[in-house]
Amino acid sequence: MYENIKIILGDRNMQFTLKSTKKKDNSVYKSLYIKEELVKKIEEIAKINNTSFNNVIVSMIEFCLLDDNSKDKKKK
Repeated sequence: MYENIKIILGDRNMQFTLKSTKKKDNSVYKSLYIKEELVKKIEEIAKINNTSFNNVIVSMIEFCLLDDNSKDKKKK
């Protein structure tokens, strides 16, 4: 079972839920250049939660996009 993950980065507090990887959506391949320090932190999150590096990244991106979207709606 996946739990909410809470990460504090400097003065930012980010909380997201890791996605289940059983249901696969259509996807495309992209490569990213990521600082080594970030890779180590993300690998640790993945290890603690018994999931993949990719799943952590995708879950974070989706959270950020949904979070920004909900903030935009509140401003209107």
